[in-house]
Amino acid sequence: MHSTFYLLAMAALQGVTELFPISSLGHSILVPALAHWPLDREADWFLPFVVVLHLGTAAALLLYFRRDWIELIGGWLRARGGAGNEQARTLWLLVVGSVPAGLLGLLLAHRIRDLFGGFAFAAVALMINGVLLIAGDRLKNRRAATDLGRLGYVRALFVGAAQALALIPGFSRSGATLVAGLGVGLDYEAAARLSFLLATPIIAAAGLLEVPKLLHAQLPHGMLGAVLAAGLLSGICAWLSTWFLMRWFRGHEIRALRPFGVYCLAFGALALLLHR
Repeated sequence: MHSTFYLLAMAALQGVTELFPISSLGHSILVPALAHWPLDREADWFLPFVVVLHLGTAAALLLYFRRDWIELIGGWLRARGGAGNEQARTLWLLVVGSVPAGLLGLLLAHRIRDLFGGFAFAAVALMINGVLLIAGDRLKNRRAATDLGRLGYVRALFVGAAQALALIPGFSRSGATLVAGLGVGLDYEAAARLSFLLATPIIAAAGLLEVPKLLHAQLPHGMLGAVLAAGLLSGICAWLSTWFLMRWFRGHEIRALRPFGVYCLAFGALALLLHR
């Protein structure tokens, strides 16, 4: 029961912070350390556990945006793989935007986390993430576009490449893509939609690549149920986070990122003060 509580707490933390622009990786380092959660990251079961959490988050995103994906794939099929309609072109924009972070993730993820995965670095990076979010609000154009289909391939590549910042603990994938989306002329809602659509294949691929390890993992007796429950909880929290954020960005025309930026600054500073 004791360990199950912490697994579920980690699942809720992952589900919320993966999509809020506040860095899931940074929080997964800071919160367990500050709260003294007894989680052994070096244990054989920990990686399979994280895989299940990511698959839960990806499933939630697919479920929430299922109509978007059906329309995009349907448009691509009608265009026979070309960019003959708006849906097909948008899907190709997502493909182009997913390439940079996908390649860098495959090549550099573990090296970057080994180099910059310390507590103090994650706290400082989280504060820098907060500054970027606050500064990102200034990029919002009064005549911002709402249509992803009008985004050029170079701009889509730029927004997708911004996801690579999330390889560094403390920087947020959704935060980076939201700011980049505002920078290329999208409004808050369109930038959020692009951010979450881009996140879906990246998060799903990260989880699926580790599935073979999951299948061969030796989980402690009785832990399988807790791990699966954690994956479900992560998915529920991710779905609720997406639901909230899409409404938040739809209802705010100015300074929508500021509250998250202030939070990152405050929590990062507090973490540094409290950590011993």
